Amino acid sequence: MRNKRGGVAVAILIAVLLGLHSTPKLALRTFVFFTGHPIAAVTTGIIDDEYHNQVDKEAFARINAKAYTLTKPPVERATQGELRNYLVRKIGFLYVVEYYGEL
Repeated sequence: MRNKRGGVAVAILIAVLLGLHSTPKLALRTFVFFTGHPIAAVTTGIIDDEYHNQVDKEAFARINAKAYTLTKPPVERATQGELRNYLVRKIGFLYVVEYYGEL
């Protein structure tokens, strides 16, 4: 009985993680949340980063990625910089996010 509960809990955890990375915007909100900015993750708007998507079009196409910008970005405590731009890559059926910076 106890072993079965553990398996169900693991299955639920995996399903939640897969669900949180099933769309680009949901994956981005999840990333912002788990990097220490839960309020920004819920309240910010997410728009296409037209500048980076145009300038880096070929590179992004090779890695199956797209850049997004947060409309109300969180502020990094150490530098007081805004964490505005993110790169979202599609790997298989999941989306993976990394901070892209203010390049």
